[in-house]
Amino acid sequence: MKVQVIYHPDQSTKCRRPLFMVPVSAGFPSPAEDYIEGKLDLNQYLVKHPAATFFVKVTGNSMIDAGIHDGDILIVDRSLKPVNKKVVIAVVNGELTVRRIRVTKDKVFLISENKDYKPLQIEEEMGFEVWGVVTNVIHPL
Repeated sequence: MKVQVIYHPDQSTKCRRPLFMVPVSAGFPSPAEDYIEGKLDLNQYLVKHPAATFFVKVTGNSMIDAGIHDGDILIVDRSLKPVNKKVVIAVVNGELTVRRIRVTKDKVFLISENKDYKPLQIEEEMGFEVWGVVTNVIHPL
């Protein structure tokens, strides 16, 4: 899975929508108006560190089993430490990619979440840098 486009969040906009704080049943409907807790701004909810956050649009299917699909928008936070098992945006030999990082005692791997792709072991001679940790994924149903 590769990064197709990079975006910066626009924190100047405010779009607060009603937030319902009760579980939503897929069965019998209930009068929802009685349960409105307040307003939700998705910038505040999804972007914890605005100065360190960017969005990427991805292409490919190597992370499909992690719930990341072709065309999805990922929210990436550069201020978070890329610890073991986190999904990251990394640069490998000049190409941006989305993978789960696996750190062992003396090795680093980038793991796909699709059985059709093999893990990529990071070797010393490779150009490698982690750009940020993926915190959320946005995709249509």
